[in-house]
Amino acid sequence: MEILNLSLSATNRFASNYLEQSPDILPFFHYRFNDVTEDQRRLDELSNRYFPREKVADYIEKFMERFPSSQAVTNSLAKLNQKNSVVVIGGQQAGILTGPLYSIHKVISIIKLAAEKERQLGVPVIPVFWIAGEDHDFHEVNHVFMPVEHRVGKWSYPEKIKQKKMVSDITLNKEVCSEWVKNLIEDFGETHHTKELLSFAEEALVKSTTFVDFFANIVMELFKDYGLLIVDSGDRHFRLLQKENFSGQIEHHREITSYLLEQQSVISKNGFPITIDSNENAANLFYYHPRLNERILLEFDSESNCFVGKSGVVSFTKEELSQIALQNPALLSNNVVTRPLMQEWLFPTLAFIAGPGEISYWAELKLVFEHFKIKMPPIVPRLNISLLERAVESDINELKLDLSTVLSRGSAQEREQFLESIKDREVSELFSSLKSQILKQYELIETKTNQHDPSLLPLLKKNESFLLKQIGFMETKLEASVQSKFDVVLNKFNRIDLSLRPDGFPQERVWNIFYYLNQYGTNFIKELMELEFEFDGRHKVIKL
Repeated sequence: MEILNLSLSATNRFASNYLEQSPDILPFFHYRFNDVTEDQRRLDELSNRYFPREKVADYIEKFMERFPSSQAVTNSLAKLNQKNSVVVIGGQQAGILTGPLYSIHKVISIIKLAAEKERQLGVPVIPVFWIAGEDHDFHEVNHVFMPVEHRVGKWSYPEKIKQKKMVSDITLNKEVCSEWVKNLIEDFGETHHTKELLSFAEEALVKSTTFVDFFANIVMELFKDYGLLIVDSGDRHFRLLQKENFSGQIEHHREITSYLLEQQSVISKNGFPITIDSNENAANLFYYHPRLNERILLEFDSESNCFVGKSGVVSFTKEELSQIALQNPALLSNNVVTRPLMQEWLFPTLAFIAGPGEISYWAELKLVFEHFKIKMPPIVPRLNISLLERAVESDINELKLDLSTVLSRGSAQEREQFLESIKDREVSELFSSLKSQILKQYELIETKTNQHDPSLLPLLKKNESFLLKQIGFMETKLEASVQSKFDVVLNKFNRIDLSLRPDGFPQERVWNIFYYLNQYGTNFIKELMELEFEFDGRHKVIKL
């Protein structure tokens, strides 16, 4: 394996400007991510704040008992108890079989940056992955995309979940899931590693009860030797640590929303789109309804002076909701606005690893953090990685394509140029001339028909359309016959786009790590982790 660093634009304009640290972006953040002197400033800030280190470390130790572990994990837990320790943290939803590749890229980013900062700063730096188990959008985590005959196929986990349950509360039917996983892996095509991969997946499934368990078992088996710690935001025991913070959020709900909207207004005036959907009634908290078994977004109704759910299904005074926060915090969970706050109250965060979308929404939270007299952590863009297989690299070279262009927008334009170059001009002109003559003749016939029997005009138009359609069909068939002589070349274009820009999206947003584990073995992750990565905002192409 080797890494090729390329300068590519991010998937949104705001993130692209952030990678470049352009002056119009910097006012929205407290730290620059690419300035090493900022790390010491951040350490100084964290040293003056209180964190429930022992309680958090104790929770994580108990939570992780059921997942694969190692001496490196034990060492990380010990470090977390040290007063001068800090964390590099990031999170993602618990996608089945770990979801799209960017989840794996985020884990790698967290571990690599933590190790780098520990070397540079001489303080304990622990990698922490925050599993967004409180999320209730099951349809975002219940599927895997895979290549099927030169196109992207969607494999959805077959069980239906009708309520808006938190993913942490969704149990797996092990028999159904086992069969689904087996069929999916076998559909990748049998390799020397398929049997081992099937055993790997089955072992993780046997030890799992929920979607989060399955995700965590896979991630920890792959990354246990690197000291990774994990938390589940949907775990009721974890939320016991958050009760005072929930209470504070409830008390300051008006200010949180007000400062969010104020910061959004500033960002919008600077010409950037807003990421977080909010309004002046937002309470930025969810209530988990035990009877409905659903997660309900709360708003504040100024007329009744109560926190209410959709269609009035729940209603709480501030005092009642504060009591819930203190006595049964498992019934509450954060939204996109308050989750970062909760993270920063619990963990001494040296750096937060963010995807392009997260960079945008953190910018909208600056004034909210300042209201609570704390600063946002340095927001470090996660590693953007594309895995370049040898056969695909050969195709790119043979077609003389530019790799940066392919990664940015695919090869569709070049494919069309090639198709244009192999067209039989004489045949195209013959069909074009034929269609032109037919249209002219039908104009004359239409004039005569209108004179003799106008009622026949619809039939004439239908006849004309049918004839042109048949001519077009024949033209297409002839073009396909010509193209078939160049199938080898066209298949190269298809392979390139399917691998690097499937359905026009970046590879990391579509493909799943299990495809590559099937091709290269479960040791594939270890080989990736042996590479040296720079957090310089450049795109990492890993040649396999």
